Amino acid sequence: MADGDYERGRGREIAATAARLRRLAAERAAPVVLVLNGWAASPLAWSLCTFRRERVYSYTEQLDALPEARIAASAPGEKIVLVGWSMGGSSALRLACRFPSRVAGLVLVAATPRMMEDVSDGWKGMSPRRLAALEYGLKATHGEGFFGAPEGSPNPYMMDEDANLSRGLDYLRSTDLRAELANARLSCPARILQSERDGIVRAGNAQFLHSVLPNSTVEIVPGAEHALPVTVPGRIDAAVKSLLEVNNENH
Repeated sequence: MADGDYERGRGREIAATAARLRRLAAERAAPVVLVLNGWAASPLAWSLCTFRRERVYSYTEQLDALPEARIAASAPGEKIVLVGWSMGGSSALRLACRFPSRVAGLVLVAATPRMMEDVSDGWKGMSPRRLAALEYGLKATHGEGFFGAPEGSPNPYMMDEDANLSRGLDYLRSTDLRAELANARLSCPARILQSERDGIVRAGNAQFLHSVLPNSTVEIVPGAEHALPVTVPGRIDAAVKSLLEVNNENH
């Protein structure tokens, strides 16, 4: 082999190695994606979404503070993107307020800072009567076809022990993050997806979240109901991708 051929071959090998190292470094710098599921929701709710995630936390794991433990134990400099649906969206908001330096972005799917109505200030949430109907409907249908999930799609809900369901309902009844969010002044980018026909989380919630998350965008999904992970998984994939791209640009 001529010296010139050898040098060109070595040059290509060094360039390929450098490119591989840059790719590995970018992967290490990319945020970890954690998914926070909704109340009474099944992991199958996320089976149509293709974005890479480290873990899907059930609503009981959220009540047991497992996501907090994961974030608190994260390595220095590690960034985390939280994807939260319904009750999981509330958990994502709460975690972002608690760990603002570690949360690199939020994807909030049919999320709300307060599930229940508040007659004192006109907050448009669910009435206690509607929440009781929600619990009854879930148990009666075992989640099949519930909340607008299309026929033939994965069942995004599951039956659980009554004690666990009750723990989740207590969280939904009592949680109000409006003041905490207003005071937190979160700067991380957020993507808010909300259905215009959602009977569980009113569409107006998205505008409130937009008002307290200045670096956010809102996408209203026409015609859909509450089960957005199985009705518009591609839109959720795109939202996660956009946050990861923002992170890459910042690094």
